[in-house]
Amino acid sequence: MRYFFLALLLAGVLVVGTAGFRGDKSTRTPIEIFNDMDHQAKLKPQAASRFLGNGASARKPVAGTVPMGLKIPVKAAADGGYADYGFSHGGDYYNTGRLGDFYGEGYPEQVVVDEAFLRLGKERYDINCAVCHGRSGNGVGVTSKFGVPNIANFHTPPFLDPKDPAYRANGSIFETISKGKGLMGSYGANIPVMERWAIVAWVRTLQMSRSAPLTDPAVKAAWDKLNPAPVTAAK
Repeated sequence: MRYFFLALLLAGVLVVGTAGFRGDKSTRTPIEIFNDMDHQAKLKPQAASRFLGNGASARKPVAGTVPMGLKIPVKAAADGGYADYGFSHGGDYYNTGRLGDFYGEGYPEQVVVDEAFLRLGKERYDINCAVCHGRSGNGVGVTSKFGVPNIANFHTPPFLDPKDPAYRANGSIFETISKGKGLMGSYGANIPVMERWAIVAWVRTLQMSRSAPLTDPAVKAAWDKLNPAPVTAAK
């Protein structure tokens, strides 16, 4: 029994000696068992660096550099050039998804739904939405595997049936992307207006893909284009 108490005493001394003086000031280098990422290969903004010849920790972008997919507007937003930035700046259907007090169905006149537009919608959907709503829009994205509840499934009556009391029209989906809803945050500051409408169009495309008959010549042609027949060896 005495060996047990001796071991317990030594363990207590070890714990106190290792962690009991945390926070005390000392000029000696501390012993770090868990450094809590205190030491990282990074430089803080405006910090000096001996790596670059001018002593700065960062270099200016090449002249004329702009974020990928964007362009420098001709007119500054402060001078009224909001449209060039691509973000909401008015109370019309294109910028809000509403017609007065009601959500609009269909697409605003500024939108042309063609193949290029749907490709844009798919790209932006896969980047911003698929992680939660799933690539097919069924609400089973990556986050659903970690217990995130109530992720919208776009193949349910509220998104498909206009007669459903909770039906979500195009304008309603657009507004949700812009302002967020429930656990979903707002994407209005991250996704330009046109790209939000492109996402709405891709959501509708995902819905149509569930019921599009392969017997329809146009549907079959599109399917064959995306899924060519396998190549077989000649006899």
